[in-house]
Amino acid sequence: MNEKINRDEETEIDLREIFLLLLRKWWIIAIGAFLGAALAFGISKFFMTKTYTSSAKLFVLNKTTSVTSLADIQIGSALSNDFMIITKSNPVIDSAIDIIKEETGKVYTRNQIKSALNVTNQNNTRIITITVTNTDPEMASVIANAVSSCAANRMGSVMGGDPPTKVEDAEPANYPSGPHTKRNTIIGFLLGFILVSAVVIVHHMLNDNIKTEEDVERYLGVPTLAVLPLFKSRENNKRSELKEMNEALNERRERKRES
Repeated sequence: MNEKINRDEETEIDLREIFLLLLRKWWIIAIGAFLGAALAFGISKFFMTKTYTSSAKLFVLNKTTSVTSLADIQIGSALSNDFMIITKSNPVIDSAIDIIKEETGKVYTRNQIKSALNVTNQNNTRIITITVTNTDPEMASVIANAVSSCAANRMGSVMGGDPPTKVEDAEPANYPSGPHTKRNTIIGFLLGFILVSAVVIVHHMLNDNIKTEEDVERYLGVPTLAVLPLFKSRENNKRSELKEMNEALNERRERKRES
């Protein structure tokens, strides 16, 4: 029982001690954080491929639907979710693939189109936004327009009426949408800070050598009667004393294990 208590005391975490430890090692933590930020910035800037985003928009209520009725508007809002599912359906994707091949000569698979495709419906609206992300800004707009046209035709066929009205065609983006260099740099800074702090804390917790007068009383059970300041001329003596204390601590632990 006493051995269990002593082990609990040895592994007790002093938050104040950890905080002071991090303050003493602030320069190591700062170096780690800035290295993490520099690494994330370099990877985002020079190694990650730039991507471009283009969006096309469809209006859910078709030409034959009256907007004078509140019920019609509510139905249109409810249909938005159905149309979002239809947009990602295989018949729509297959038709879009054929159009893309005809216009550009490039062949895409279903998975390639679906992975680049994002369909959203802004709250309190009946506008469906079809967004495509690609490494080529021209291809992003071509794919978005092809999917939006095929989706509108498919919606009209499924609903048995006129297809949704196209609000806006996709256009090639002038600026890349990714990678997010600023965000990645901040994440790298935080990860570097956390990682180095964790290493410092773990190293401190695993180091069970006697370093302070509190350690003498904690591990050896002997009260400290006096503390001598450390001078350069006495540094070797101080190290010898600490070595003897650590040896005594190790012998005490061995006796506990044997008992």
